[in-house]
Amino acid sequence: MTTIAPPAKVNGRWPQLSLLGGAMLVDNTEASLVSSLFPVIRQSLGMSLSALGVLTAASKIVGVFTGPFWVWAARRWSRKGVLVLATGLWGVWGIAAGFSQNFEQLLIFYTILAAGYAAAHPIITEIIGDLFDSSARGRAVGLLYGTIALVGSVLGPIKGQLSNVDDGWRWGLWGVGAFNVLLGLAIWVWFRDPGTGAAERQLADLDVATREAHAKLTWAKAVALVRIPSFAILLVSRLLSGHLLVGTFGVVFLVDVYGFSTAVASVVLLPFGVGYFLGNLVGGFLGDVAERRSPRHGLVAVLQGAQFAFAIVAFLGTQFDYGDIAVFGLFFALMGAAQGVNPGINRPIVMAITPPELRGAAFAIYISIFEAIGWAVFSLGAGFLGDQLGLKTVFLWVLVVLMLVNGAVLSLLYRCYARDVDRVQHELDARRAAALHGQVTDQGIG
Repeated sequence: MTTIAPPAKVNGRWPQLSLLGGAMLVDNTEASLVSSLFPVIRQSLGMSLSALGVLTAASKIVGVFTGPFWVWAARRWSRKGVLVLATGLWGVWGIAAGFSQNFEQLLIFYTILAAGYAAAHPIITEIIGDLFDSSARGRAVGLLYGTIALVGSVLGPIKGQLSNVDDGWRWGLWGVGAFNVLLGLAIWVWFRDPGTGAAERQLADLDVATREAHAKLTWAKAVALVRIPSFAILLVSRLLSGHLLVGTFGVVFLVDVYGFSTAVASVVLLPFGVGYFLGNLVGGFLGDVAERRSPRHGLVAVLQGAQFAFAIVAFLGTQFDYGDIAVFGLFFALMGAAQGVNPGINRPIVMAITPPELRGAAFAIYISIFEAIGWAVFSLGAGFLGDQLGLKTVFLWVLVVLMLVNGAVLSLLYRCYARDVDRVQHELDARRAAALHGQVTDQGIG
């Protein structure tokens, strides 16, 4: 008879989450610096609007290749070592980008910088699944992403004021790059990896060697992920996530379409970030409540509702000239809130339908590959079509129409999500039974 597993709770999980969040915050700050200050960078280096699309697309496309590589390296070496290098010490390339004298140099350094930062999301999100069990993952993810957005929103207007300083964008890249290196050193000193499966009730009380017995990442296992029906639907949804465009083109949209200065337009980053923060907190809380009350459909319903809500708010917030930055700030706050619901829902969904050792690979596919491809296509399209048709038209089709389609696609999850969760739980139960009988077998996920 199989022994019932005790509740899983990893000691020191919240301080560890804070340290990981600091690393992601600095990464995101440096990555967003170019987009938020693009109007002055464009003037400084003599670039067109399409150059922003090229820069963003290049930074995302490189992650398609380096994101999975970092996940593989983390399995072969250590997750901590990869984070120290790729999300910390890699900040030296941001410092180098600050010395760029033309578009080509900026493109090269910014792309190399993004190649390292591609490690953060899949590896850190995988670690969150090992720090927190299913009852707390929504809150953990929501708090992480929400806090990052809140602090980033406070830094947004500050970054915007760099546009009033000669070569202010260069000083921004130098400063954030140096701070990033310091965060890498902090991870090296204080971070403690909980290990694969540390928060799973079936595995938590087993020794590390037993929990790591299935950790070897193979090509066959990675390919098997896309055969999980719920995961395949989420990948399609990620390609339709037009709301990603707001963070890249939001400021330049207000400058080009409604005539605000860069310093004034960047003010909306504060309410957007506050809204995103609150959306993450509410989304994480709703996700955990929905998981308890309706394990089969709760998370799916909240995720789907967020897509429809964003489309409605985006239509009202981008297609009409209110002539007042405060009004636009309100709508950007609402867009941020609707977008902020997503991480606290979709990340736990991915964790629930994949075994612990494959979550890093799953998030590499989900974020580093599919989200990057979607973001690259949107950014390139917005840059070039924005020059031809105007950003207002681009925002209508991408932020409104495409998001309505996204919400409709997520309806397919109602048919397969619960079945995919049950499959993972049965697999973990089987592993526990085998371990307690002195057997370690690798049954896979097929």
